[in-house]
Amino acid sequence: LRTGYASIARGYREQLADELAGKPLDRAFLAAFAERCTGQIVEVGCGPGQVAKFLAECGARVEGTDLSPAMIDEARALCPALSFRVADMFALPYADASLAGLVAFYAIVHLRTTELAAPFREWHRVLAPGGLVALAFHQGTDVVHVDEMFGATTNLDFVMHPPDAVVEALITAGFTLEARLDRAPYPGVEHPSQRTYLLARA
Repeated sequence: LRTGYASIARGYREQLADELAGKPLDRAFLAAFAERCTGQIVEVGCGPGQVAKFLAECGARVEGTDLSPAMIDEARALCPALSFRVADMFALPYADASLAGLVAFYAIVHLRTTELAAPFREWHRVLAPGGLVALAFHQGTDVVHVDEMFGATTNLDFVMHPPDAVVEALITAGFTLEARLDRAPYPGVEHPSQRTYLLARA
């Protein structure tokens, strides 16, 4: 993943930095999440930082993490006032029960559905009792391989997930589902896949 994103990180930021402007349901979901979280929020798989930036604009205290150093560089360029660090969502650099919220917008897109249990347990570890996870992903069972993005060569697999299986993995990790939103794609704005948004409480 680090290699795959190193070549496309700049293009990713240039193309997607303002993507939330065309996604009203995403903005509403994130704003509601930010309102519920009164302490530190961490975004895993933050990419170029557009979601962390929006949450900060909602008044949230947020830090971004990503496995890709190149993406962290782009996030720092987009949001110089925010904190970002390289980190693995399977082993987060936070103490037990130390966070009020964790957001993962399409952060599980490179994991198989059968691999979700381990990161979900790790997210549960770092959340305080009652802490919230806001999770978004592509619905389905397909795996889409790409060799080029934003005019650059890469090598990445993008994985879609059956929503019920993701909910089951969250519950198995100790979460309680609070809300679920399914929506069709916004034409001309994003990849034409169905989306699911989950809000779950530790």
